[in-house]
Parts: sequence; C-alpha cells; structure tokens
Amino acid sequence: MSKNDAAKKRIQQLCEQINQHNQNYYQYDAPQIPDADYDALMRQLQSLEAENPKLVNKDSPTQRVGSAPLDSFQQVRHEVPMLSLDNAFDDQEFEAFDKRVRDRAELTSDVEYLVEPKLDGLAISLLYTDGVLVRAATRGDGNVGENVTENVKTISAIPLKLNSKVAGSIELEDKGLPLHSALPKTIEVRGEIFMPLSGFDKLNQKAISLDEKPFANPRNAAAGSLRQLDSKITATRPLAFYAYGIGVLEGYQLPVTQKELFELLFSWGLPVCDQVAVANGMQQCHQRYQELAQKRALLPYEIDGVVYKVNDFALQKSIGFVSRAPRWAIARKFPAQEKMTEVVAIDVQVGRTGAITPVARLSPVFVGGVTVTNVTLHNEDEMRRKDVRVGDTVIVRRAGDVIPEIVSVVLSERKSESSVFHMPTHCPVCESAVERAKGEAVIRCPAGLFCRAQVKESIKHFSSRKAMDVDGLGDKIVEQLVALGLVKTPADLYSLSREQLSSLERMAEKSADNLLSALDKSKATTLAKFLFALGIREVGEVTASSLANHFGQFEVLQSASIEDLEKVPDVGPIVAQHIVAFFELEHNREVVLTLRKLGIHWPDVSAVSDNDQALSGKVFVLTGTLSTMARTEAKEALQLLGAKVTGSVSKKTDYVVAGDEPGSKLKKALSLGITVLSEEDLVALIEKQ
Repeated sequence: MSKNDAAKKRIQQLCEQINQHNQNYYQYDAPQIPDADYDALMRQLQSLEAENPKLVNKDSPTQRVGSAPLDSFQQVRHEVPMLSLDNAFDDQEFEAFDKRVRDRAELTSDVEYLVEPKLDGLAISLLYTDGVLVRAATRGDGNVGENVTENVKTISAIPLKLNSKVAGSIELEDKGLPLHSALPKTIEVRGEIFMPLSGFDKLNQKAISLDEKPFANPRNAAAGSLRQLDSKITATRPLAFYAYGIGVLEGYQLPVTQKELFELLFSWGLPVCDQVAVANGMQQCHQRYQELAQKRALLPYEIDGVVYKVNDFALQKSIGFVSRAPRWAIARKFPAQEKMTEVVAIDVQVGRTGAITPVARLSPVFVGGVTVTNVTLHNEDEMRRKDVRVGDTVIVRRAGDVIPEIVSVVLSERKSESSVFHMPTHCPVCESAVERAKGEAVIRCPAGLFCRAQVKESIKHFSSRKAMDVDGLGDKIVEQLVALGLVKTPADLYSLSREQLSSLERMAEKSADNLLSALDKSKATTLAKFLFALGIREVGEVTASSLANHFGQFEVLQSASIEDLEKVPDVGPIVAQHIVAFFELEHNREVVLTLRKLGIHWPDVSAVSDNDQALSGKVFVLTGTLSTMARTEAKEALQLLGAKVTGSVSKKTDYVVAGDEPGSKLKKALSLGITVLSEEDLVALIEKQ
C-alpha cells in the first residue's frame, strides 16, 4: 500500500470515528470517550489533512471551522412555507382546539397527538440531496428566509451527510428504532437550533471576562450566533439542534405518523428530542403537559411550552391549514413568569398612523428570559383601568413568554406623593393638537407625514421585508435620513444619492452602493405588497392581497367608493373608510404618483384576469428544480390564470411540470398517463395566455 493510500485510509477511518462520536454525543447524549481523547482524534485528522490537502473532503469534521465572512445573507424562498403555530394559553383553549380537530375530521373518538417540548430557539430548514447537506435557511417570514448554510455547517450536531445505515457502539434496537433506512432523493429537514444552558453560561462568563456585553437569554444567543456574517464566529458558539419535521420530500414514501417520522430522522443520524411522547385524547395531553412543566427547570435547555401535533399524517392532511398555521397543531404555552419592579417614568410614543401610546419605563427586571425596561400601556383607558403611576411598584410578566405587560399595581407599596399621569393635548414631536375619534380608545396626531415621528415609522414600514423589502435599510439609517431632512416621504428614498448615503454615520461607499442597489431592486414588486407598504390604517397583508385580487388595477382601487370597497372580502365599513380617507388626501396621492414616476411597478393583474379562464379548473403539479423562476413564482403565475396547483400527483392531475431532478412525481405521472411539461413548455404556456 502506497503512502498516499495509507493516508487516505486513515483519514477515512478518523472521519468515521469522529462522526460516530459526534452522533453518540448529540443524538444519544452518551459520549463514549473523554473530551481529551476526542480532541486527540481531531488533531490527528487535522495533521493528516494538512500533510495531504488533496485528500480533504468537504464533509470532513475538520471543515466545520467556518469560511470567509459574507457581505450579507442571500434570501431563500421556501418551496413549502414554514408556518408558525397558533397558541393555547390554558386548558379551555386547548380543549377548543381539540374539538375543532375532531369536528373537521368528523371524529367521535379521541385524537392521538404527538407531544413535544416547545424549544426556545430558532427554526431552521436543512435541505439534503442524496443525503448531503446542500442548503440551510432560517424561517424568515415563513415564505422567504436567509441562507445560513456556511454557518450551519459549523454546528457539529447537524450531520453534513445522512446515514443510510446507522450502527455503532449504541444499538438502536434497544430504542425500538430501525437500523436500515434508504435515503430520499431530496428531503428538507426542519428543526430548532438552540443553545444548551451549560453552553450559554460558559459563553456569558467568557463575555464578562472580556468586558463584553453578555447575552440576555439562550434564544438571543442562538439567533445571534447563527446570523453571524463570519461563520468562524458561529463555529465557536455552543449550538445544538433537534429535528422535528420535514418540508419537501422526493424519492421516498412518507411515514404514516409523526412519531414514525421522528424515528426515521433519528435513524438517518439527525438528533431528535428524547422528551417526545404520544398522547391519546385530552386527558393524556393534559397529563403530559404537567409532566413537562415539572421537568422544565431540570432540562438542559430552555422550553416555553409544549407542542401538540395530530400524529397521523393522513388525518393532518384532511384537517388542513389556515393561511399562517396548520389546523392540526398548536403550541400550549407555560404560564408567564412574573416579577416586581418600579415604574421610573411614563412617556408617550408616536406611531406610524399617529397613534400616541403611553409607555412605562421600568427599573430593569429580568423576567421570562429577557431584561425588561419598557412596557406599553396601550392607551389612556387601559392606563386608567390599571391606574399605573410613576413611582409605583408593579408586577410584570411576559405574555406568552413574548410580550411584556404590567399585570397590576402593588397598591400597598404606592407612595403618598404619587399622581395620575395625563396624556398630552399636543403631539410631543410636531406639537399638533391631538384628536380622539368617537368610539376609539387611541388619541392621534393628525399631522400625518408632516409629523417627523410618523415619517420615520412610515419609512420603516414601507421598506420592511413584507412591504417593499429594501434590504439594508435599518432603523438607524432611517432615523438619520429623517433627522437630516433627506427623507420626508417614502418617495424620497428613491432619489437618494451615493454621496448622501455615504455621508451617514457607519455608512461607507460600498454600503451606500448596496443600499442603492436594494432600492432599485425593490421597484419591481406586486400590487398587494405596494398597498401594504403604503401603511393605510388597518390594511394588513391579507387585506392588501384581497384588494389587489379584487380590483386588479391600482387606479380602480384608488377611486373606489366605500360601497365598492365593502364588496371585497376582509373589508368592512371602517377599513373602507380608512382607504377612502387615505386616497382623498392630496399629499398621499402625490406621493403615490411620484413613486410610480420613479419606477415602482408590478405585473398588470387586470391584463391576466381578462383571460383567467384559460387554465380554469386545470390541476398542475410542480416537481424538480426550475432554473428560470422559483416554484412559488410559477405557482402564482398559474394561479393567476385560473389553475389549481397541488403538491401530489393523482388521477385528477392534468399536467406535471418537470424541472431538473424531478423525482418520484414524474414517474407516477408517466404511469398514470398524465401530460408532462418541461420548464420551457411551462414558460411558453404562461406567455401564450
């Protein structure tokens, strides 16, 4: 055997040994060797690879050290949306959920649920092709996330390559799990990246010793570590991972139950939580919730509740989804943690729509994993109901472990000199007299975009990801632009020069060029996003989409009457009045006209809708990778033409569009005699219609 062959064989042996030890540690929580011995194996592998650089494989454990820093994260559109979960905060809300599940499934018997701890971390999507990790992305807004592949590759808990056969010092038969599992052609694994409590403590101790600011809680530490532009920093952070589901799956038969999916993921070498259990009916679900609540303080990681998922996949499919969440799953949150602190001041903030909100400034208090210093009092009526005053001792909690709120005032601690706080009669920013509409609890500044505070918030909203999506336009930059008078309306953003931007604090010429490029890119949008970006009161994403679909053309919507608007789903008389009032203001019409002249544009929906019957009733399935457009773009284009796009092939399918590496859907289409279109055929079909 040559020296090169011997080195190659030893490198392969070391890689297999180290990967197995990683698996023992992260999957089974049962390390088989001391840390010193593990480190010795790693050093030996590093030495051999340094001597034989041509033998270094990208899947080697030594390659988890990070790469050169990135300028920014690329965006990734999820082929299957990463939905959030609805919440239940007590037994009654969970029981109502269970009733909805049984009603939709037309069941009279108990439903079997998989019960998991709700990890307090960061959702992640891992795409494996032929068992090799090719992409990792954050959840983002559910449809579009950030490409964090290089950072995720530094996390030892996440296998760079899945195992089709799992064997080692720990026998899986003891856990009742399969040893042999062929790998799918493509699988998108979903799970949670988190920071174990021990690692979090060590990270903060190190930060304090270096006179750096420690992280507030493990979730913030995990999120901050994963989103480092320099993956070498991520490599130094003690991150862990648990898999809990899948998105895309091609070339493999989906298991029957959620529990079987966990077993399958585990058999491929992916860590899964060992606190998962099946519960049949509400009584067992309540019992499991109490068990995990009692274990909460003893677990090596933070959880803020439990997740219930209908165990049977066929039943999940029949129950379905709402726009943002599955109907077959819910998160049951643990009771909010409460602490006492003092109100040191009460002041007001002016929001995007002119709403003037009282805010209590608190003596810092650590509650529910974060340090709370500010709590909104919502409006004057709510503040009066709770009778919150400066100097009061109050009980603070984080509702659902997310939003801090004042529960009540400890009246026995109230100081004799305390006085009632009165809301201002004039806007604290522009000094306009405030107004309170009949029937509303909120007082508002009526100055609109002439109020600097409202300008600032409207610009932040306009440029946000769900609106015009101007990458790189952060709050600090917006605040500088408004303070310097460079931006007074959203339209002013598109007239900014390189010189103006590069003169801002912490804004170099390259950053200025990137922002100008992002602004130019944002000009191509959709009518729904543009409507949402305008910030019309009570016109959220769903309502903006309904308006765009109903009217088709912006000019038609702009001149619509209240009666016309009330014919749109999701639009009632109050929302209709807000829309009419917005477009009646000459200032708003001028801003919109300027934006259009500066190049803001979107597809002409009305031109499509004239022929929207061309594909009406036709059922399409997309499979494989499309090179000229994302699947979501193809899906939207087909839907605009009246087609229905589904995720599985059946006798009801009319067309299957096959991109690169199409997988099992193509085979099934051919076996059923369904018409198969290439990507070129699809583009030609869309352009023709």
